[in-house]
Amino acid sequence: MKIKKILVSQPEPSEGEKSPYVQLAKKYNIQIDFHKFFKVQGITSKEFRQQRINILDHSAIIFTSRNAVDHFFRIAKDNRVEIPDTMKYFCINEATAYYLQKYVQYRKRKIFHGKQTFADLADLIKKNKNECFLIPCSDISKNDVPNFLEEYGIKYSKAVIYETVANDLSFLNVDEYDLMVFFSPVGIKSLLKNFPDFKQGEILIGAFGATTARAVTEAGMELNINAPTVNCPSMTMAIEDYINNSSKKKATPKKKEIKAPASSGENDNNAA
Repeated sequence: MKIKKILVSQPEPSEGEKSPYVQLAKKYNIQIDFHKFFKVQGITSKEFRQQRINILDHSAIIFTSRNAVDHFFRIAKDNRVEIPDTMKYFCINEATAYYLQKYVQYRKRKIFHGKQTFADLADLIKKNKNECFLIPCSDISKNDVPNFLEEYGIKYSKAVIYETVANDLSFLNVDEYDLMVFFSPVGIKSLLKNFPDFKQGEILIGAFGATTARAVTEAGMELNINAPTVNCPSMTMAIEDYINNSSKKKATPKKKEIKAPASSGENDNNAA
C-alpha cells in the first residue's frame, strides 16, 4: 500500500522546515496533517478537596512533567496554601527542575532532578526516604513512582490534579488517511470516542511506545508500524523504513515457475 496521506495525533512540530516530518513529506511527496487528539484539563479546587489530601502534610514533591508543576501551584493558590521554603522538589529531569523558576526562587530551594527517567531520580529519593512525598499527577498516570515508594516503605500521597480529555475531532474524515500515528493510549481512546463506528480497513496504524502499541491491539486494530526500535528510534524513521520496505517488495519480480517437460512413451521405452 502506498502512503500518500498521514494523520499524526499530535500538534504540528515547532521546528518548521527542520522537522523530520516536513523532511519526510518532501522526500516522499506525502501530505501530513497534525491534530492533537486530547487536551490536558485541570481539576477544580472542589474536586481536589474531595481527595482529602493536605499539601502541607508533605515535605517533598515529585514532579514528572511541566503540567504537574503548573497544576500543582494552581491548586495550591486556589486553596490558599502557601508552600513553605523548606519544601523539597524532586523533578524527572533538568528541564522540569528549571521550569520551577516560574513559581519559586530556584537557588533558594532544595531542588533535585534526574536525567530523563524516574530511574535516574530513584537514588536521590532513597537518600531522602524519611520525607513524606506528594505526587501530583494526571488521571492516567503510571504506577512506577508509587510502586517504587511502596517497595522502599516511603510515605507518600498521590494527588490527581489534572486529567486528559478527548478533543472534538468531528471535523476530521479519518477514512481519507492511509496512515494514522499515535503516541499514547489516550489518543486511541479519543479516536474511538470521536468515531465509535471506526473500522480500520486498509488504514495503517503506527504507534510509539509499548503502552501505545498495546492499546492499539487491545482496541482490536492491527499494528503496522512500531517505534522505537533498535533500527528506528523515531516514528519518522519507522515510517520511512516501512515505505522503503514496501517499495522493495513491489520491485522484486516474481520468479517464474519452470515446469519439467512431460515424458513421452517413446522416451520411456528408450530408457528401458
